[in-house]
Amino acid sequence: MSQEPYRISTIDIFVEVSGLNLGKRKTMVKAKSGTQKCCTASEKLTLPDVAWAEDLAKLSWALAHPARVRIVRLLLSRTSCMCGEIVEEMPLAQSTVSQHLKILKETGLVQGEIDGPRVCYCINQAALAKLQALVADL
Repeated sequence: MSQEPYRISTIDIFVEVSGLNLGKRKTMVKAKSGTQKCCTASEKLTLPDVAWAEDLAKLSWALAHPARVRIVRLLLSRTSCMCGEIVEEMPLAQSTVSQHLKILKETGLVQGEIDGPRVCYCINQAALAKLQALVADL
């Protein structure tokens, strides 16, 4: 009868009792050493194209805030939308919504056209398709 080998590791645990911090303690844990490693020495490291990574990072950053995700979802449900209409739908100040729209415009995900004293916003379908393709290539 063979037993699986174990490796012994030390981990730090933080002890707190009734709100009183008792400090950091070291403890030994046993883990199966037969666990699968995430990489092997024989794998060749290949990095994605720099332009691809920059494009994905820029468009991902546009969606890195929940308010911007909500604005994009709102614009996807309409053909276009005035800034005031977006502000009415968001639980944020007009200046905050405008800042989020500015970021979305800078990344190219949203387009804005001046219509007199107002700005009309819509999704840039080409940028959205590019984002979808970049994420699919992950």
